Amino acid sequence: MHALTRRGMSRWELEKTLLSRELDEETVAAELDRLEGVGLLDDAALAETLVRTQHERKGLGRGALTAELRRRHIDQEHIDAALEQVDDDDEQSRATELAIKRASQLSSYDLETAKRRLTAFLMRKGYSSSVVRAATDEALSGRSSGVRFR
Repeated sequence: MHALTRRGMSRWELEKTLLSRELDEETVAAELDRLEGVGLLDDAALAETLVRTQHERKGLGRGALTAELRRRHIDQEHIDAALEQVDDDDEQSRATELAIKRASQLSSYDLETAKRRLTAFLMRKGYSSSVVRAATDEALSGRSSGVRFR
């Protein structure tokens, strides 16, 4: 119960935690079933919460969200259902918002370097190449392509 109150955990994570405390497997399985039965352990709800919060707060794209949910051993059906929350327009607008914010930090670099760094930043956030390309183009649209001298 203490582990569940600290943060949301998947069934797999809680099982791993309980088994690390040297409890027998039958007791752990019975407790996990009980927690699922009363609604304290719900992988589908956890997946939806993680997708919503990680997309809004950290700006993660579908690729990074999928990787995070798989890392926590959430079933693919729950992952697919949770990712339906993030539509294409929302993902594109969030990527563009992040790109514009990050582009202001890259103003001292020439256009090619800024584009390369901005692309790498968005790719690490888990956005697809088409989303990254559109966001990068919009964020750097007002810059000249020449070398800047001070």
